[in-house]
Amino acid sequence: MKKILIILVLILVAGIAYYGLSPLFRNMELSEEVPGTVQQENQNDSSQNTPNPEPVIMPAAQIVDTPAHPASGTARIVISKGTTYLRYENLKTINGPDLYVYLSKDLDAKEFVSLGRIKATEGNVNYEIPGNINLTEYPYALVWCKQFGVLFNSAKLQ
Repeated sequence: MKKILIILVLILVAGIAYYGLSPLFRNMELSEEVPGTVQQENQNDSSQNTPNPEPVIMPAAQIVDTPAHPASGTARIVISKGTTYLRYENLKTINGPDLYVYLSKDLDAKEFVSLGRIKATEGNVNYEIPGNINLTEYPYALVWCKQFGVLFNSAKLQ
């Protein structure tokens, strides 16, 4: 009976360890274009003659990592065709069990806007920002582990 209990505890511990540690070894790569720079294939002839305005690309902010979560790359705001995006370029970070991208008023994510789950841990990635967000109130882009309430990396947007 004691051996069965020990085996069950070991299986439980192994499952918890796998759940917590396995994301660290799974990198997701994505290479999205800058919004508004790619012509859509399904445009009709009349729309091809109208010029598309160039996207407004704000200066890049360096990504700052945290001691336990190395990261590099840049983040910037891109405005294209009336839609605002947070764009990560040359992003490289480690994965985690429950990572989200936030716009935040501070580095503690006390007041933030979630842009959704992280799409990739490497590459160039765009996140659409809701139109009602005042970017001057949310100067930080964060990669945040929601499950553990931990900051993975940040960038102070310009």
